[in-house]
Amino acid sequence: MSMLNRPATGAPVGETVTTVRDYEAAQKAVSTLISAEVPARDIAIVGQGVRTIERVTGRLGYAAAARSGAINGVLIGLLLSAILVIGNPDAPIQLFVGFVFIGVALGMILSLVTYAIVRRRRDFASVTQLAADHYDVTVMAASLAKARDALGVSARTKVVRPPADLTEPPRYGERIAPGTDPAAQTPAGHMIPPRPAAPGPQYGERVGQDAPTAPAEDAGDADAAEAEPRDDDTRP
Repeated sequence: MSMLNRPATGAPVGETVTTVRDYEAAQKAVSTLISAEVPARDIAIVGQGVRTIERVTGRLGYAAAARSGAINGVLIGLLLSAILVIGNPDAPIQLFVGFVFIGVALGMILSLVTYAIVRRRRDFASVTQLAADHYDVTVMAASLAKARDALGVSARTKVVRPPADLTEPPRYGERIAPGTDPAAQTPAGHMIPPRPAAPGPQYGERVGQDAPTAPAEDAGDADAAEAEPRDDDTRP
């Protein structure tokens, strides 16, 4: 991404004209819009599902810190040598090389001191980048038609739902707002008939285990009837 980006101010970004997967495709879409004379101030790239990715590049140590400090120190030494040559063109080459070594030493010392301070919190090197799931190219309403023509995108049609009929009684399974009377919502002449009772078991049908058992009084009468002697048994 460009380093010239300004921080967002929370202003409206307009309506989406196209959606792409990567940032390069979004840049191409913006270039196409600008070529079609769409005002650059009306265009915005909005990243959706933005996340940061930190890639670990290696483990930090005193050796790695000294090596990176030496590389940076070479640049410091060259800068000091250039200042010396500009101030004294007749300076010997040994002095030039000496300033380079001084810069290397300074870079190593600074890098080692910095690593000694932060090594307890962070002992690895990494590179952080910003990524998004997809990018929306948006345009303000004043330039929306021109932007769609430039990208060959048709206008989105909005689906309008028909209004609900409030005079129709609620159907089975519909939720009724709490605190309301379902009978009051049912108009006159549309009374719901009562639900018929379930028929009892017929003769010869097997009743399940969950069927109600006979009352205790009936069971006592049956036991008394069995206890009475029969006339056939009392005859000699």
